[in-house]
Amino acid sequence: MPVARVTELSATSEQSFEDAINHGVKRATSTLRGVESAWIKDMNVMVDESGNISAYKVNMAITFVLEEGEQPG
Repeated sequence: MPVARVTELSATSEQSFEDAINHGVKRATSTLRGVESAWIKDMNVMVDESGNISAYKVNMAITFVLEEGEQPG
């Protein structure tokens, strides 16, 4: 029976929440093997001095399956 692990990360985009999610998932899959899902836990915007949205930020939990013999730490 496979065992999975969850790690949290934040990603930011100047364009959209969707772009921030794509950046986060792409970065996670470039480092982690066996990525199965991403849960978007929180979404917020960064606001500049003029009151305009300057960036979109997402906090996500990435779930990935541990390889055989790897122990959760």
